This record gives sequence, structure tokens and C-alpha cells, in this order.
Amino acid sequence: MNIVNILEEIEKVDGEIYERLNPRRAAMKDFFNMGKKISLAALPLAMGSMFQKAYGQTTPSTVTDVLNFALALEYLEYHYYNHALVAAPTLVPAGAPTAAITTIRNHEDAHVKLLKGALGAGARAEITYAMTDFTAGGIFTGVYTDYVTFLKVALGFEDTGVRAYKGQATLLKGNAVLTTALQIHSVEARHASHIRQMLAANGATGLKPWISLGPGGISNDTGVTQVDAVYARENNDVQAGITITGIATGVTKAAAVESFDETLSKAEVVAIANLFLRTGFKL
Repeated sequence: MNIVNILEEIEKVDGEIYERLNPRRAAMKDFFNMGKKISLAALPLAMGSMFQKAYGQTTPSTVTDVLNFALALEYLEYHYYNHALVAAPTLVPAGAPTAAITTIRNHEDAHVKLLKGALGAGARAEITYAMTDFTAGGIFTGVYTDYVTFLKVALGFEDTGVRAYKGQATLLKGNAVLTTALQIHSVEARHASHIRQMLAANGATGLKPWISLGPGGISNDTGVTQVDAVYARENNDVQAGITITGIATGVTKAAAVESFDETLSKAEVVAIANLFLRTGFKL
């Protein structure tokens, strides 16, 4: 996490960021001094606290709702990976696979801490592992005993996260937290791509590092029909009223749909997330 770059990007949409953080414009000095005193693992929480200081008193309720929505998804992702590493230590093969899942788990934990810090007292109640059901009511019974099943569900989570952040971006327009949301969004996209490659390395066929057309032109390219909702409209080849298929020589429908990602609405994402939450704890 490059604090200087984050602040520079925020300054592009809010020229008063340094004044918000420190009216004496000594904010950068404070950041550097702070960086000497805290560990790298604590940086996301510290950054979140500073965003809360800068924007917490003026954050519109709509933005708070979006951030809490994102926080709920990050809790789910964190617990999904953390349980695999802690409670099912033989599930993920040693070496590169375990290193990758550990890195992704740590990223999700950093996202949780950053969003909690940004929301402050407005943060939603914590979602604990006990509130989750990653078998989705028995749909994925082998999620923590079969490595490929684990990866397929992980891919569903990551692709949902990518499309969820994109779907809520317009509600954050004009607010500096949009920068943070987009940074998380891009990391979720890299997670999804890496999980796809991990699946391919374990025998999954027809998967590219990005979402493409499924068999017969359907929107779900994973072969897991139970996650069809995650890929709704991903076979769309019309953008801004223009049909992309055939727009130039060699542009097939597969190439057209791969060139553009689609969004998921909040209602669609909530329906997906609720599959993995126990009764009484649904969003």
C-alpha cells in the first residue's frame, strides 16, 4: 500500500484532503512519522482511521450504506479463506497454492480493516464465521474437503466482488472514498484471475483468466450452474447501444463480451451473499 500515491489520487478529487487531515498542512510529515511507528499489517487500519477523520462527519448516508455493503462482502471472503487455512489445513496443497490463498486471505483482512476504519462508529456489526454457511445450505457439501470445489466457490466470491464494486461505483461519485473502492475492486479482479488459473492448473477446462462465454453462448463460463446468478448478463455484447460483435474484423461474440465487464445490482449481490449466511444473519 503506497500511502503517498493514495493521497495524491484523493487530492485529484478533493483538493482539501490535506487540510481535512491536518489544518496546519503537516499531514505528510505525520504520515511518515506514523509509518516508522506502526507495522505494515496495521497500515490499513491506520489509513481507515485517517479517512474517518477526514470524511466521517460529512459522509452521506448513501455512501455509508455502500461501504457497509462492501464490508459485509469482505467479511464473507475473509472468513471463507481463513477457515480453509486454519480449520482445514490439508485442503489447499502446500507450496504456491497455500501461499496464494494466504495472500488473498490477508488482502481480504486488510480490506475489512480499511472499511471499518473509514466507517468508524457507522460500521455494520461484525459478521463472524459462525454466521456463515459456505456449503450454501448443502449445495457445495465438499467446499472444505474437495480442493477444486473450494476453488470454484472462491471464484464465485471473487467474480461477485468485482461486479458488486463496479455496480456501486456511481453512488460514490464525487466522494473521495471512490478512490479506495476502486483500489479494492482492482485487487478483487486480480484475485479472480488468479483463482481461474489455479482451477485451470487443477483440470478445469474452458476457463480463461477472465470471464468469457460459456458453452452455447451462456453467460456463466465456469461450468457450475449453481453460480449462474454471479454471471448474469456476462454474455452481453451491446455497449452504449452499439453491438460490439463484428464491429471490426475478427471480433467474435466471445471477444466482444470479454472486452467489457457487466455490473451486478445490490439486490443481486445480496441474494448471492445470503446463500452463504445462516438464517437470522442474512443481509
